[in-house]
Amino acid sequence: MPREKQQEYKDHSTYHNEEIQPNPELNDNVDDLTDDLDALLDEIEEILEEDSEEFVENFIQRGGQ
Repeated sequence: MPREKQQEYKDHSTYHNEEIQPNPELNDNVDDLTDDLDALLDEIEEILEEDSEEFVENFIQRGGQ
């Protein structure tokens, strides 16, 4: 590996030691998105439960005929 490339990698390693501070505005946004996602997943789960019950009922009726 050429020396320039080795030096370039060494320079990038100093960035990994810096501390990252959270942005409070982003945290609020993440909380809102999390709530929206939870609501959407609950709705999907409810629909799947209803559809699966209907599927099983139809399957049982057809199989018993």
